[in-house]
Amino acid sequence: MDSLGAISTRLGFDLFKELKKTNDGNIFFSPVGILTAIGMLLLGTRGATASQLEEVFHSEKDMKSSRIKAEEKEIENTEAVHQQFQKFLTEISKLANDYELNITNRLFGEKTYLFLQKYLDYVEKYYHASLEPVDFVNAADESRKKINSWVESKTNEKIKDLFPDGSISSSTKLVLVNTVYFKGQWDREFKKENTKEEKFWMNKSTSKSVQMMTQSHSFSFTFLEDLQAKILGIPYKNNDLSMFVLLPNDIDGLEKIIDKISPEKLVEWTSPGHMEERRVNLHLPRFEVEDSYDLEAVLAAMGMGDAFSEHKADYSGMSSGSGLHAQKFLHSSFVAVTEEGTEAAAATGIGFTVTSAPGHENVHCNHPFLFFIRHNESNSILFFGRFSSP
Repeated sequence: MDSLGAISTRLGFDLFKELKKTNDGNIFFSPVGILTAIGMLLLGTRGATASQLEEVFHSEKDMKSSRIKAEEKEIENTEAVHQQFQKFLTEISKLANDYELNITNRLFGEKTYLFLQKYLDYVEKYYHASLEPVDFVNAADESRKKINSWVESKTNEKIKDLFPDGSISSSTKLVLVNTVYFKGQWDREFKKENTKEEKFWMNKSTSKSVQMMTQSHSFSFTFLEDLQAKILGIPYKNNDLSMFVLLPNDIDGLEKIIDKISPEKLVEWTSPGHMEERRVNLHLPRFEVEDSYDLEAVLAAMGMGDAFSEHKADYSGMSSGSGLHAQKFLHSSFVAVTEEGTEAAAATGIGFTVTSAPGHENVHCNHPFLFFIRHNESNSILFFGRFSSP
């Protein structure tokens, strides 16, 4: 089985490609957050529903070999997935005091509905998630508000109304929630007095003013000759986490190269062996992105449709009562990138340009770029985004 890092990179990139089909502006989400929610669902699914969700955690190569093996092997594989989450969530909770990074999971269950104790024990063990009984039957809207206020409290009030009006009804049995909140300081802050108003080109004919931050320093850098693009790593304090920016040379270069990027290549390009320390003149816009997605259709398009199907979903690992199916898969995210650092309740950012003085690389993020925030030890991608519209 692949590492959580490889899985989160693959899911992040696949989701991004799916989301950009219907969205030409900014995109921002948390691959690790979405994966964690899928993992908690997987614990309670069986049969074909489980097989579909399992595919997310395995590369095609894995899947081909495991199809030949016995069912016991499948159970072992699945357990390995949950153990990785357990290890990752434990690691994250022990990180340094220089920034806040909180990944929190919670189940809100209808108080009269019987969930299997084994499922609740496992969710607690692997995902640090407890079940809070609520009264969906008689007080659906109060329950919705209660869940929303829990989400708000866990994301420093950045994510409000995750569940909009009418999204929870008296027939709701279980709401599964995952939040990711990050606030970090750059290893080297940008000096506020160097921030100047500048144009950001959304395409060759349209620009908007942004506050452009600048600093000249040594950064991890690589130039992708065949893509005509650059990747830069900007570390946060303690180097536990970094933000990577992939900036094409051309203003409209991002669209042209996205199909040439694969998750495997992203991992390879940003590995320590591939990047080298270079002196860089960095220009990065100060920006905020906020977004909400109902991912049900997107995940179904990626092969996970059974989990949401009233007739096909098999959640017998969660409850012996039949008819349980996932109804909504909502994800909200927020990121703010400033001189001091980044605040994200699911996100973070960077940019690039053509060379200037000899010996210096110029990374001028004044046109659309991809960015992602990574937990370096596990290589897990906490947030993934495209900044294309100030």
